[in-house]
Amino acid sequence: MSARRPAYYAAPTGGWRDWWTILHPPYTAWHLSYVVLGAALAPHVDAGRVVATLLAFFFAVGIAAHALDELHGRPLGTHIPSALLIAAGVGGLVAALTMGVVGVAIVGPGLLIFMAVGPLLVLGYNLELLGGWVHTDVGFAIAWGAFPVLTAYYVQAERLDLTALLAAVAAVALSLAQRSLSTPARALRRRIAHVDGRMVMHDGTERPLDAGMLLEPLERTLRALSWAMVALALALLTARMV
Repeated sequence: MSARRPAYYAAPTGGWRDWWTILHPPYTAWHLSYVVLGAALAPHVDAGRVVATLLAFFFAVGIAAHALDELHGRPLGTHIPSALLIAAGVGGLVAALTMGVVGVAIVGPGLLIFMAVGPLLVLGYNLELLGGWVHTDVGFAIAWGAFPVLTAYYVQAERLDLTALLAAVAAVALSLAQRSLSTPARALRRRIAHVDGRMVMHDGTERPLDAGMLLEPLERTLRALSWAMVALALALLTARMV
């Protein structure tokens, strides 16, 4: 197991490939799909606001959150200097907040609440602050599932309603499902040194049980869900915009 990559999408270590790896491309796309989903469900959809919200979340989650996560314990084993990870974390949050400041003039002061909560979720989860209460399965589901949906919906509608809340509940459930698959997958790739066993069928035949057999269905499902969520979000947005 020691030769396994830390994630199925991880590139060989070194240079620009480390930056690709810490972006967690399929998971970043998955969570950005919640932004599109929230925007597409709003009563009116403004393409400029959708793009701006996507960029803000890409800076905050795709760059800042993942850079800070790698800084905290190097789970992906990259060789990016800590100073650069800190710069990416701070720079990503500053870029997201800057876009938020511009958005306040368009959306209204209610956006300030989301601008305050967002950095707290990023820092609390990825640096395991606040006693670790954000760094839980539920904290993950709220931060990376419900929050993008609610923020994107609010940016479009300038309010929250039952539609937004129901969509947020769906995002929480999907994020919990993601977590239930990714947690054992990470353990198999990063922490479990060896798996040795066998499965005995009713007819008496035996099949070996190893780490690859346990890992394959988990990651196959994660791959499928990541692309399914992106496709669903784009389908909803296309239906609203065309």
